[in-house]
Amino acid sequence: MPSHTRREFLAASALTLSAATYNRAAAAPNDKIRLAIMGLRTRGKQLAPGFTAIPNVEISHLVDPDPAMVKPTLDALKNPASPPKAETDIRKVLEDKSVTAIVVSAPDHWHALATIWAAERGKHVYVEKPVSHNLSEGRRMVEAARKYKVMVQVGTQRRSASDVVAARDYIQSGKLGKVAFARTWIAGNRPNIGYAKPEPVPKGVEYDLWLGPAPAGPFTKNRFHYQWHWFWDFGTGELGNNGIHALDVARNVLGLDSPARISCAGGKYYYADDQETPDTQIATFDFPAGPGKATGLTLIWEHRVWEKKGPEDQSYGISIHGDKGTLLFKGDGWEVRGGDDAKSPGDKKMVSTHQKNFIDTIRGEAKLNADIEEGHKSTRLCHLGNLAYRTGKTLKFDAKTETTDDPAANKLLGREYRKGFELPAV
Repeated sequence: MPSHTRREFLAASALTLSAATYNRAAAAPNDKIRLAIMGLRTRGKQLAPGFTAIPNVEISHLVDPDPAMVKPTLDALKNPASPPKAETDIRKVLEDKSVTAIVVSAPDHWHALATIWAAERGKHVYVEKPVSHNLSEGRRMVEAARKYKVMVQVGTQRRSASDVVAARDYIQSGKLGKVAFARTWIAGNRPNIGYAKPEPVPKGVEYDLWLGPAPAGPFTKNRFHYQWHWFWDFGTGELGNNGIHALDVARNVLGLDSPARISCAGGKYYYADDQETPDTQIATFDFPAGPGKATGLTLIWEHRVWEKKGPEDQSYGISIHGDKGTLLFKGDGWEVRGGDDAKSPGDKKMVSTHQKNFIDTIRGEAKLNADIEEGHKSTRLCHLGNLAYRTGKTLKFDAKTETTDDPAANKLLGREYRKGFELPAV
């Protein structure tokens, strides 16, 4: 695992505030909860209206290094009577003691740093998936949530979906029999992002803040808004972008913890452009038998982001295979084939339910449906799949140390951080 230098530790300590000073008790039901949303281009704009629909929740700040993203989010909020304050730097917002929690919907490379900075100040966090840019960050996020006693909910909203809960109960009851295989996938037809040359940063954009912990480099349009997903400095590819949702459902309904062996195949076989991450990928995770488990199983993720439809004529899907039948998740719920023909309708309210669960937990009225520990374990699968792809090795994973048996893969468990954006020690 990456070591932490004294300089990094001192830099982190300079930002750390006393948990005794900033940590809050659970908010009373009638207390106003003030949220700051960081990252507005896509997910932040989508989540904002759902949070304001919850009684006594107010959006206090909208944070984005591109000020042009603020107005579309205000429009989504339908111009509230008390407009949120616009900021470009999350650090300014975190010094505001009236802010209860932050929503981190910025690019992957910002997730861990923003979450830990917030936790140090006693602020709760709703962090989008994947929880981290690399594996070691995820563990540090779990440690920060526990040390500073804050709630950190992960945006894997299917944890709050009624059909997923029903599937878990169905599978755990033994109605599928012995389950030894599960498959998850997505197809797409994403656009080619082309080749781009460095150019001046768009007017008003605080590009240094957008880069944050990532390495400095010239601005190019095709690695900025949304397209950052396909570059290793900022994103985790399609495996981290959408694979996290399906793999989290599989872990949830099957009660899986950690794989023992990971392999991966794929590459850039379709697009000719600047993307670094694979457009075609199959990652395989082998889970051993353990306490209470009669057998191990193999879990597969596959994506072909140039294909219109995937397996079972579904662009996104999950299939759980047992010796008494196969449970197939589709866009409108799930059904069992070759068994008792059980079905469950999809849950169209899962996002709003997930958001309310976060607020209810802050108020001491619930427990998190997607705690950071579970989010880290699911994101860990994405990182391990990408490590197997990037090294070309079949990896053995030690869950206790969260390291692999391959030195090259272990070097990619963490990253170097730019000065001023070092990840705090916990």
